[in-house]
Order: sequence, then C-alpha cells, then structure tokens
Amino acid sequence: MDLTYTDEEEDFRARLRAWLREVLPKLPDRPAATDWPGRRAYDTAWQRLLYDAGYAGLHWPADAGGRGATPTQHLIFLEETELAGAPYVGANFVGLLHAGPTIAAEGTADQRARWLPPILRGEEIWCQGFSEPDAGSDLAALRTKAVRDGDTYVVSGSKIWTSHAEVADWCELLVRTDPEAPRHRGISWLAMPMDAPGIMVRPLRTLTGTAEFAEVFLDEVRVPVANRLGAEHDGWRVTMVTLSFERGTAFVGEVVACHRVLAALARKARDNGRWDDPVLRRRLGRLAAEFTALWRLTQWNVSEAQRGGGVPGAGGSVFKLRYSHARQELYDAAAEVLGAGALDADQEWITDRLSSLSYTIAAGTSQIQQNIVAERLLGLPKGR
Repeated sequence: MDLTYTDEEEDFRARLRAWLREVLPKLPDRPAATDWPGRRAYDTAWQRLLYDAGYAGLHWPADAGGRGATPTQHLIFLEETELAGAPYVGANFVGLLHAGPTIAAEGTADQRARWLPPILRGEEIWCQGFSEPDAGSDLAALRTKAVRDGDTYVVSGSKIWTSHAEVADWCELLVRTDPEAPRHRGISWLAMPMDAPGIMVRPLRTLTGTAEFAEVFLDEVRVPVANRLGAEHDGWRVTMVTLSFERGTAFVGEVVACHRVLAALARKARDNGRWDDPVLRRRLGRLAAEFTALWRLTQWNVSEAQRGGGVPGAGGSVFKLRYSHARQELYDAAAEVLGAGALDADQEWITDRLSSLSYTIAAGTSQIQQNIVAERLLGLPKGR
C-alpha cells in the first residue's frame, strides 16, 4: 500500500479545502439533537450542497451517479470534511452508506435509476429494517414474513433499532420469504416505502436522550416484487454486501474525529496539571497510536475493496472490532482527564461518552465481529 499522495490528489485536497472554507461559514445553526424533522432538513440541505458541488457519492461508481473517485480521494474527502467541522451525513446515513452502495452493487438498471439519484441529491431518506426483538445479533433468526401475492409481497412482523425510521421515505427491509428454508436461506431484501398502509413507527429514546432509532410494526404491508434487490430467497447474500459497507467504511470519518478529541484532551491535561502523570501520557500516546493504525487499516481496506470490485471485505470487521473498543477507551481516558465535575458541566462530552457505549453493539456486536474474523480471515471452524 502506497501511503504517499500524488500531485493530483493534493490538488483535490486543496480544492476541497477551498470549497469548505467558502461554504461552511454560510451554514445555518444545527438543530437540537432531539429535533429530527429539523435535523432531516439540515442534513438533506447539506447533502444537496455536496451534490451541486460534485462531492455527493464521491466514491460511488460513475454509472451509479457518483464521481468514481479513487479510494485515496474518498479518504481525503472524509479527512478534510471532518477536520473542517463539516456536517456529518446524519439522517442520510443509511441511504448514503448502506442502502445506496448496496443498490449500486446489486440493483437492476431500473432500481439504480429510481433510488440512487434521490439519495445523492438528499431528496429521500432511508432507514434500516434488519434487527428484530428476537433476532438482533442473530440476524438469520428473523421472523418478519413476506407472502407472495402476484406482483406484491404482503409483509407482517416487527423490527427494532430501525435507524431514522421516523423521518425516512424508504426502508431497506429483510424479510423471510421461505419459512421452510434453512436459517440463512429463504430471506429477501426489499425496499419498502415508509408511507405504505399498515406501517406503525414508535420512536425509541436512547441513553443520550435522542430518538434516532424506532420500533416498526408491519401489518400486511404490500411491497411490490419489483422492489426486491437480488433474487427471491437470496437476501442473506445481499445483506452481507450491505453489512460489509456498514462495517467497512461507515466509521471512517469518526477515526479523524477521535484524533481531534485526543488533541483536545492533551490540551486540557496540560491546562489542569494532569499532563505530569506519566501513566496518563502513556495512555493518551497509546490511543494516538491506535487511531493512527486504524486510519492505516482503513486505507488498506478501501484499497482492497477497490481491487475487489468496490465491496469491502471481512477486513471491515477487524476495523469495526478494534475501533469500537478504542472509542470506549478514549472516553474512559476523557473521564480521567476531565474529572467528574468537568464531565457534569459539559454536555457534549457526556453525550459522546454515553454514545461510545453503543459501539460494541451497533453494526454487529463485537462477538459477531470476532466470529467473522475467526471464520473468514483465520479459517477457523464455525462455533456450535
């Protein structure tokens, strides 16, 4: 892996920095964390700015509406937007990082033409309907059923931890289309319109006080067969494509953010006298090395994905596994540097600390990632 930058890549960085300097000061104030309609409007407006400037779907293939940028240009974009404090994808998360890339990789020409442009322009929001109350980490145990009725599926069941369901237009939905098939078969991937009759959304309030997740109840919801991605009963394979994007590239910008948090902690430690503690200095230094290594691993994973047709491989699970724990260790260190009093007085630190607790569960638990690494990378036998 070549870690140097070409003149063309440095020119891309310079032009991106200039655009960010021009546009960021003109953005309105961000809505409150609990105002999801406001956050949707803010996030989709930012996505439209990216689209108009040619930065939307930077790494998507050109024939899917993207720019067809190199993996290095994509990482430069993520690095520079994070360093500049630009808005994150927010409510566009599932569409841009999960559903969109999956449709680009697996969809028909008609499906790509219907769904990808509105995602890139920020006109439609997607949510993820994978987990169920009795099938979270054990995704193959899902029981939401879809019964074929001519040109439609009739879907009944429930989903939980459905990201952004309360503001979404579409849902990437996993359903069981053959209840007699083995667990990992008989599953299909559907695009479900969230305004279809029979859908009830109940927001879930998280530890941080926001409601970016919801329960979704489905009562004989009719979804066109044309909305199925891939062959009938082949949804597990399609889902592995989705999850490879979720674990392979979805957390990239946050590695850069963690470097910024570390720098801020070092400054605070110098200000409050904690920097004199050699144990703390070693702890912060080790974390800096961890996040530098994770950034290099990201570069390798993205490069491997490019060589493999654009879909991240099992290396994304290595990243997700280590990053989840490193982020929690970072905010443990923050509590040590700032002390209980400072944490009580700073809501942003509190929110970040609490949200870090979810990372070993979100996008596949650490135990699931360990199984993937053991079986797909190390060649160990599957556990019973």
